[in-house]
Amino acid sequence: MKRVFLIVLDSFGIGEMEDAAAYGDKGTNTLRSVSSSSYFHMPNMGKMGLFNIDGVTCGEKEAEPSAVIARMKEASKGKDTTIGHWEIAGIISKRPLPTYPDGFPGEILEAFSEKTGRGVLCNRPYSGTEVIKDYGQEHVETGKLIVYTSADSVFQIAAHEDVVPVETLYEYCRMAREILKGEHGVGRVIARPFTGKDGDYVRTPRRHDFSLQPPGVTMLDQLSAAGRDVISIGKIQDIFAGKGITEYTYTKGNEEGIDRTLAYLEKDFEGLCFVNLVDYDMLYGHRNDIDGYAKALSYFDGKLPEICGKLREDDILMLTADHGCDPGYTVSTDHSREHTPFLMYGKKIAPGNLGTRDTFADIGATVLDYFGIRPESAGTSMLYGGE
Repeated sequence: MKRVFLIVLDSFGIGEMEDAAAYGDKGTNTLRSVSSSSYFHMPNMGKMGLFNIDGVTCGEKEAEPSAVIARMKEASKGKDTTIGHWEIAGIISKRPLPTYPDGFPGEILEAFSEKTGRGVLCNRPYSGTEVIKDYGQEHVETGKLIVYTSADSVFQIAAHEDVVPVETLYEYCRMAREILKGEHGVGRVIARPFTGKDGDYVRTPRRHDFSLQPPGVTMLDQLSAAGRDVISIGKIQDIFAGKGITEYTYTKGNEEGIDRTLAYLEKDFEGLCFVNLVDYDMLYGHRNDIDGYAKALSYFDGKLPEICGKLREDDILMLTADHGCDPGYTVSTDHSREHTPFLMYGKKIAPGNLGTRDTFADIGATVLDYFGIRPESAGTSMLYGGE
């Protein structure tokens, strides 16, 4: 019974890509910034070979890494969660998803207001914590919805849970998702519920993402079509709009995501368990919190021996990321165009350094190869040192 556990450490970049300057990200390096913290401690990923990956200049190199390692390039045009995960699963996006540095056009907001029966506040790129601080009270008093975006392709709707029940907010997001298609097809519509009183508003963990459906066949589709299990932990279900997923569970943060992964390691299934650990990005990268990011990575590293200890004879563990979000880059708090790490470990996997790969899609191709499925999308298998 073959199982693959693919864990995405959301935003854990390992150094700028060659075209980073075109994205305003020259000099970014998430790993280097986080490693400067006194809380950074990753001996277990270090033993696997994290610090041996091409271009990594921090940390102590391992004489004999225990995993297959590689540095991954993003072939898609973009640096967001959706495009990064789609590429991992085999889809290379030739055009970036639309972004709105000046806010959304009037016709979009008019259509949205007509459907919801509510007005709109803000309509600008904004920090999620700051936007409820600045617009929360007006929202509570008027019932208007706080609509904002970021440097990513997102349409975010914030609402107080006492003013707009969470299920109603989700319905408003579905309405927005129907409107935002074609040229305005943003990667994600995101529900951002919050609670509290003026001066002390806080976001709740009941965020929910409503993504575009992937525009082509992914490894998830091929696995499920072949009768394999495709299990989603965290926001994977939302990123792929449920396409190709056979079972899913949401989480409220990294610790729960790791606990759910440990629970699935005890279960019998054949196929893929695809995990997203979002806190690195959401709680620390976007807030320039180097120490928080370091603590979260160190916590995961501390759980690695338990994860690896539960792997069965035919299991494979894969660790990677979807983009960067350098908490030490004070020019911006947005995602960064960086290489990502790839580490593949298993009892039957011979360690080796595969250098720098041309696309994240090699990961999806490797998963499919392990199950004897020929990829219908991009990517080249790395299973036995394939080039």
